[in-house]
This record gives sequence, C-alpha cells and structure tokens, in this order.
Amino acid sequence: MKVSIPGGKEYKHIKQILRSTHLHTICEEAKCPNLSECFHQKTATFLILGDICTRNCRYCHVTSGNPNPINQQEPIYIAESVKHLGLSHVVITSVTRDDLEDGGAGLFVETIQEIKKSSPNCTIEVLTPDFKGDQRSLHPVLDAGPDVFNHNIEVVRELFPTIRPEGDYQLSISLLQNVKEYKPEIITKSGFMVGLGETKDQITELLHDLVSVSVDILTIGQYLQPSTHHVPVKRYYSPDEFDELKDQALRSGFSYVESGPLVRSSYHAEKALRYIRDS
Repeated sequence: MKVSIPGGKEYKHIKQILRSTHLHTICEEAKCPNLSECFHQKTATFLILGDICTRNCRYCHVTSGNPNPINQQEPIYIAESVKHLGLSHVVITSVTRDDLEDGGAGLFVETIQEIKKSSPNCTIEVLTPDFKGDQRSLHPVLDAGPDVFNHNIEVVRELFPTIRPEGDYQLSISLLQNVKEYKPEIITKSGFMVGLGETKDQITELLHDLVSVSVDILTIGQYLQPSTHHVPVKRYYSPDEFDELKDQALRSGFSYVESGPLVRSSYHAEKALRYIRDS
C-alpha cells in the first residue's frame, strides 16, 4: 500500500493557514496516511485543546504529558480558517483533557458556535473523548447542534486493558447510547482498528455492541505502528478482508461503512453524512 508524499499547492496553502493561526490537526499529529489526499481536497480535522494528551494509549502518536493552558482563541481561529478555506464540512476533535473539570467540552461548544456564525452552511462533525462518561459535559456539546457525533471505540473489548488502559469499553458504548437517547436526530459514528491481535468473534461482538446503541456510521482501518515505542502490529489484513468486514458490518445494521487498510475516522466524512441524509 502506497500513498503520495504530502505536497502541492493546496497542501502548502492549508499548512500556511494552520501555522499562521497556531492551529493543530489530528491529520499531522497522528501521522495520518491520508493527509496528502485530504489536504489536496481542502479538508482537515482540526485538533482543539492543544496537542498534548493526558492519556497514553499504546497505539497513538499524539504526545502524552502535562498539557499547556487552553488557548481560548482556538474556536475563533478555527472558524476563520473554515470560512477562509470555504469548507462545506469540518471535523473537530481533541486530545483527552482529564485535567479539566468538563474534559474540554466547553471549547467544543464554543468552536461549534463560532463555525455556525461564520459559515452557517458548513456541516459540523465532532470527534470527542469519553468525557469520563459525564453527561454534564456531553449534553452541552450535543445542544450546540453538531450534525455528526463521533466517538471511536478504537479496539475490541478484550484489548482495552493493554492498548487503552485509561479507557473503558463499556463507558464508550454507554456514551454513544446516551447521545442517541438525548438527541436522536444527531447522526452517530464510531471506528476501530484491526491488526492488534483481535479475533473474528471479538470483532463480531464489537459490531453487535455498536449496533445495539444505534451507531449509524462505522470506520474500520489497519493499525500502523507509528514508532518503535508503540505496540507492534500483530497482523496486516488484506484489502479483501476489509471488504469482508464491511459486508459483515452492513449486514449487522450500520447505515454506512468505510473499511480499508488506510481508512481513518474522518476519511470521507462528508460523503458518509450526505449518504445518510439522502437515504
């Protein structure tokens, strides 16, 4: 599998805007293999709440440690960038900020509100941490009116203790369930990686659990070891196996599925939203 080396006019243009406003993207922080394609299409997933995460998942390339103070101008900078780039769909995600009382939910709310003011026709997707399951953090984000709410489960239940030791599988499932119960009109989304040692039965259980809480959109991608300090890849799945996983997920009840070696949670995000709304 090969991808293009990042470059070209649009790539440089977006990089200039991000650096001039001191913004971060998960595309860069997590070394996404689709960075070149998405930047060329003038799309990006903005990373708020800084670029240092309070958790240390063993698969993730985002820096872990003690975060810097929040930049309260981030929502305004992001809204200005969205308008300047003329985006029709934007994804807002964040590092996990367990050091904050609301987990950073307030900045998600402000960012959504600023984008709606300056780009009212732009659809908005949020990809949030688990907020420790606190509905007092979750509900204000939903009240702000994102079009899509995404929370990635990342790995099967059995791998949480070793791969996501600071996360909680059932808490993440319950979070997605709460979204649908509180705001049924919001499209929900989740995603996970393969290649970390999961079994077929464990994947089947994961699909069942996500469908049981009415998740609409699913992404499935190959885990790629970002450095020698991260957990190694146990197995590479073939493109045919990803096609089989997609068929299985659609049969399970998902409305839209992106499945492939290089698929990441925001890949073809706008396409998925349009498909759901047009169905």
